[in-house]
Amino acid sequence: MKKVKNTKKVKPATKKIAATETCCASSIWSWTIYVYWFIILFFIAATFYIIGRSQEFLHPAAKNIIVTEEALIQPDDYIASAKEKLVAGNIEEAITELSAAVDANASSNLYALRGEAYMQSGDYQKALEDFDAAIEVDGMNAVAFYDRSLLNTRLENYDAALTDINNALAAQSMKPSDVLTMRNLYAKRGQLNLWLKNWQGAIADYTNSLARSEGSVSANVYAERAESYTAMGEYENAINDYTSAIRVISEQIQAAPTQEEREMQSSSAMSYFEKSAALNLSLGKTDAARTDLESAFAIASALNDEESIARIQNLINGLN
Repeated sequence: MKKVKNTKKVKPATKKIAATETCCASSIWSWTIYVYWFIILFFIAATFYIIGRSQEFLHPAAKNIIVTEEALIQPDDYIASAKEKLVAGNIEEAITELSAAVDANASSNLYALRGEAYMQSGDYQKALEDFDAAIEVDGMNAVAFYDRSLLNTRLENYDAALTDINNALAAQSMKPSDVLTMRNLYAKRGQLNLWLKNWQGAIADYTNSLARSEGSVSANVYAERAESYTAMGEYENAINDYTSAIRVISEQIQAAPTQEEREMQSSSAMSYFEKSAALNLSLGKTDAARTDLESAFAIASALNDEESIARIQNLINGLN
């Protein structure tokens, strides 16, 4: 008998093993991908969670904020609007807006500005309360001290007004405000000293005011210093100051915004000429007095001021 070789029995086993290995490999690969994706998604979710928690930690109240129209209006917006209304004469509306601003942010400047509005409305008690509150919030608020000085002046509390203007000067020198100048503050204190008959103090303040470089010179400062010199019997100095006041008016009158303002300045110059004439007469300077009166007469004629024309004409006739 011939022997038959059994060569085909190995192949099926080999194929089965190969198929099993391929299947296992494919299954392992699939599970590995799932594991990788699971890890990736886990880290992504963890990252967003951490970011979200950090935002909540940094801004814990953010989720409770409700944005309203009132929240978008800042105190500066109220201030700008209120100032426009004050200039336009809508004082009650300005007070309403400033009160809303004070409720939102009770700052020293807001109290001072509302106090100014109350002062314009004639409610001096509320104005005083606001100026007091402004100073309590900021003891270096020069504007609040200055405003309270103006209020005390209206109430004829001159000693209190003088104390306030002293504090305003001190505050302005240490914490300057853009709406004030040392020139005007010295002039205001000079005026208070003039009313209190502190002639030397008034002269010193007016001199300090004129020596400052900021702002423009006021003819009133020269004229009021002239009054102080007159009270002290220093007539020559007084005449020089009236002359300076008239010069300032002649330089500034063309820049006056209205005809009414120009007429008021001209009337002041006429008055200064008359006062200078009286001082020149006291010094025995008749010719200088006549020149002053003739200048005053010319202004009265230009203004068509019949009462002043008659008065000054009589004075000139008296000199003759």
